[in-house]
Amino acid sequence: MTERILFVDDEPNVLQSIKRQLRKRFDLVTAEGGEEALRVLKEDGPFAVIVSDMRMPGMNGVELLSKTKDLYPETVRLMLTGNADQETAMEAVNSGQIFRFLTKPCPQAAFVTSLALALRQYRLIVAERELLQKTLKGSVNVLTELLGLANPLAFSSGLRLKNYMLHVAEFLELGGLWQYEIAALLSQIGCVTIPGDVLSKVFSGHPLTRDEETMYHNHPQAGADLLEKIPRLENVTKMIRYQQKDFSEYDEELAASEFEEVLIGAQILKVVVDFDQCIFRGMKAEEARSWMRKQQHVYNPEVLKALKTLAVEDQEQIMSLSIKQITEGMVPAEDIVAKNGVLIIPKGQAITKTMQQGLKNFSTQVGVVEPVRIQIGSADQEGEPGE
Repeated sequence: MTERILFVDDEPNVLQSIKRQLRKRFDLVTAEGGEEALRVLKEDGPFAVIVSDMRMPGMNGVELLSKTKDLYPETVRLMLTGNADQETAMEAVNSGQIFRFLTKPCPQAAFVTSLALALRQYRLIVAERELLQKTLKGSVNVLTELLGLANPLAFSSGLRLKNYMLHVAEFLELGGLWQYEIAALLSQIGCVTIPGDVLSKVFSGHPLTRDEETMYHNHPQAGADLLEKIPRLENVTKMIRYQQKDFSEYDEELAASEFEEVLIGAQILKVVVDFDQCIFRGMKAEEARSWMRKQQHVYNPEVLKALKTLAVEDQEQIMSLSIKQITEGMVPAEDIVAKNGVLIIPKGQAITKTMQQGLKNFSTQVGVVEPVRIQIGSADQEGEPGE
């Protein structure tokens, strides 16, 4: 898609002059005033760059660029004005977080250079987003799948938690969804420090000894210690660290020391992890939600409201299949185990291509207990890895 530039000025003659000067170099769109600019951004966006005059009736340039920053954070913002006093410049920079502040009359060479640099800045922003969305998220998906093969019980919930987490974050209209998605996928990484028999007791709901409770209680910190040195995952790491905190434990001192997105992310994790364990233990979705609502001070009530809108089908229909009939995306209704007793894939884990191949290898070399009971229609519900 062409990288377009939106020019905003209340004087039609100025807009026509800019079009004549720059239309051969850039893809230009114009708007007469702030209100029209917001309409154009909404109806005809996205735009790589917006250039706004400062003094316009109704909505001035600072107000427009400030709104643009909140609504379209990737769009690079420039201010063009004849009012070059220091106070105006500071207000524009602080409120609109502008990329360049240009004064009228601006020489064409300087103007063209500034627009070219703004387009380059936009490409860097987009490249960073794509890096996060594709490279980082793809790497996390690979990591969680490998961990799932090594310890299927601990990491079987990753895709379900991701779906729950994203639903709640979108319902609450939170920004930076990639952080919440990765936090969900990696939330159980600290469980690599917990013996398998202890994890089995946790997921089945059996009572833990005091030492086992301490061990499980410490897994968020262990996970955070593993992740804290990875760049750009600072907020994700903190969400994972605080995921077991009850809502009532977030005192003013902690709230003041952390970003709001970290705290709400940890509170969402608390809700979706506990909800997923309730479902794993056989509770119906509404039964689990009802039980959680009764746990006063444990869960953020706003997150529970969002969870109420989550559609989770109670899977009743089951079919029995041979190993040869199992395909990617199917979800087992009970643990798939080898004939020597080794757990291969836990119930509720959407089967990936890698798991499918591993299942065939186990079937050939060791043998797998057949038939395998599969939930009907669950593949669409859980989603595919990497979505």
